[in-house]
Amino acid sequence: MSDTNAGGQVSEGTQVQPEEKKLRLLITDDSRLLRKKLREDLENLGCEVLEASNGREAIEMDMAHEPDGVILDIVMPEVGGIEALQVIREVSPNVPVVMLSSAGTPQKLMQTLKMGAIDFIQKPYTKEQIVRAVKAIRRAREKFLKKAAESESNS
Repeated sequence: MSDTNAGGQVSEGTQVQPEEKKLRLLITDDSRLLRKKLREDLENLGCEVLEASNGREAIEMDMAHEPDGVILDIVMPEVGGIEALQVIREVSPNVPVVMLSSAGTPQKLMQTLKMGAIDFIQKPYTKEQIVRAVKAIRRAREKFLKKAAESESNS
């Protein structure tokens, strides 16, 4: 069951509803080709996308733009994904982070989850995995915002 949107593109029912806030996601991978493909997939899901090509850029972009979520590769030049995750957790403890890697050993998976990543996607990824990751980021973001609103109303 497909719909045609105003731009004439066919969507498969995964488009973010207009009443929902558009998610701003930071994608970080040293592969320009992968970033291009991931950007297209995320924009087709109604997300706004920021890009970084390494962990250092990811940290800078996180601090400058405060994205709603981060998709972070593990193996990158300059600063790797695990180091970037550690810094992002320190400066933005409530931003949901999904790890993305072709070097996904069980040890790395456990390490990133213990460090606060909400999910881990093995490359090559599927569109279904990206849809699930976006939903998980949205749920984590909504949970944080609801908790923040409740603590503010209790103050």
